[in-house]
Amino acid sequence: MKRTKRTMRTMKIGIMGAKGSFSEEAARTYAQKFGIKKFTLEYLVSAENVLSAVEDGAIDIGIFAIENSNGGIVIETVHAMAKHRFKIKKLFEIDVHQNLLVKKGVTADKVKSITSHDQAIKQCRMYLKRMWPKVKLSEYADTAQAAADLASGKLPASTAVIASRAAAEVYGLDVLEESIQDLKFNFTNFIAAVRI
Repeated sequence: MKRTKRTMRTMKIGIMGAKGSFSEEAARTYAQKFGIKKFTLEYLVSAENVLSAVEDGAIDIGIFAIENSNGGIVIETVHAMAKHRFKIKKLFEIDVHQNLLVKKGVTADKVKSITSHDQAIKQCRMYLKRMWPKVKLSEYADTAQAAADLASGKLPASTAVIASRAAAEVYGLDVLEESIQDLKFNFTNFIAAVRI
């Protein structure tokens, strides 16, 4: 009976990412797998924000990345987990395909810098070394946030970002190159966390 009531109301899922992030993909995968039909997504960008919201009861479930098969442990998540009380409801993985995104009409010769979340950069390090040895690399809070900021002009047009294909669609960016991660199979483990 309790379960029926819970699925009737709209569930609030908080994610570690902006619109178009891999965390959004993970949240939608989770909802589909566990039959959560009515839900809203809260784009909380960081693991810290997600776990604060879980602990405060502001969201029902928090979804955040913990580890990638190529990039290793997500350091910011480990720090956030150490500071908050929560319960792990589920550990699950999705296959992540990184893409190099640019503003409409920008060609490879115009790219002066590449930015993304530290994890995305790690997952593409051999590709970046091989294909973009002279380009400046910089870290960003979130892959999709970098895409949003490139689209809005907060980042210069000479910047390319590493993010999902969904982010390219959401923010109207071109995919300069797809599936640039070093490993063909690039799995990221996500945690679905709930309040204790």
